[in-house]
Amino acid sequence: MESQVRGGTRWKRFAVVMVPSVAATAAIGVALAQGALAASFSVSGQEFKVRAGLLEGTGFTQYGAIDTGKSLDGKEDQAHPVAISAFKSAEITDMCQSVVTPIPLLGKKVTLKLTAGDQGKKVHAEQLYIDVANLKAEEALFGEMDIGVAAGSATKGPKPNPEEYAQQKASPFGFAQQAKTATLTNVEQTAWATTAGSFKLSNLHMGLSWGSGKGIECY
Repeated sequence: MESQVRGGTRWKRFAVVMVPSVAATAAIGVALAQGALAASFSVSGQEFKVRAGLLEGTGFTQYGAIDTGKSLDGKEDQAHPVAISAFKSAEITDMCQSVVTPIPLLGKKVTLKLTAGDQGKKVHAEQLYIDVANLKAEEALFGEMDIGVAAGSATKGPKPNPEEYAQQKASPFGFAQQAKTATLTNVEQTAWATTAGSFKLSNLHMGLSWGSGKGIECY
């Protein structure tokens, strides 16, 4: 979903770029190694939005890190400070994910929106990492929480991988917080990347619409 579309894009190229990236972000059938690196890949030049009616996680850790990638036009290297929200496992009710792609040739925008986890069926993820740029929730409830633990000493949830230290994307001595359980309601967030050991989406629907903004994107 974090597709990179440049000036002069033609529809055939748009389709070629968009479809594989959608499949990757949807994570259908993805089975990454347990303990997958948060943003171990070069992120695209586009943030995306994620909304959840309810997120219930076990084994929660949150720590600071840096995602790296290219600008949307591909001309510049970029570094994005993020808060990694990591869960050993998570269930999500009423999930929505959207990304807006500009089409410079036409002077328009296209919004791709994916929904899942409704009608009594939840989205389920294992070893879930969300690279968050901004987050708000109506309520956040944490069980057995520790605030101020060193990221590399986290024990209740996933912690940074040594490769992240080597790439200077995270510090084992940096600030982190952890909890045995985490429950967030009416969540809205923007993110640069999501990775998971497994990601099962029930009642999946994906669609494309012209334009952007409220009523077209997730929020």
